[in-house]
Amino acid sequence: MREVRLIDDTNTNIGVVNIGYAQDRADDVGLDLVEVAPNANPPVCRIMDYGKFQYEQRRKERKSKKNQIKVTVKEIQLRPKTDEYHLQFDIKRAEKWLLEGKKVKFRVRFRGREITHQYIGRDRLGKIEEALKEVGVVEQRPNMEGRDMLMILAPTKEIRQSTEKQ
Repeated sequence: MREVRLIDDTNTNIGVVNIGYAQDRADDVGLDLVEVAPNANPPVCRIMDYGKFQYEQRRKERKSKKNQIKVTVKEIQLRPKTDEYHLQFDIKRAEKWLLEGKKVKFRVRFRGREITHQYIGRDRLGKIEEALKEVGVVEQRPNMEGRDMLMILAPTKEIRQSTEKQ
């Protein structure tokens, strides 16, 4: 017959026993015999209330999910020819999102021959970075991905801490 290492309901290591004896011992106490380490040699079995164990696991999982912070990323798309007036609207929108604790991704999209003038996009993103330096820090510097230049701003540490408390 097969042998297992048995741990009883009080966390006492009984030792290596016959599986039939382990099942009888679990039945005597009115609990379940659960294999907790099937790959060990010999396999490890524990006497426990399996329903209660599952309930505790689900409870821990819910609690850990509750403590997680979901970070949303908002995106603002620009073009190299975006007017200064419209750029100010986008900066105000980004500032509002950063104060709410959200990350903001700025995308400057180049079309056609505009790709040869990447310095214009860098200047725009530099101006945005300068305007938002009180509420945001640059998480990803401006870099090219295909025909797009991307920059990601995250809220400052103080803003993140204040939004986490709420």
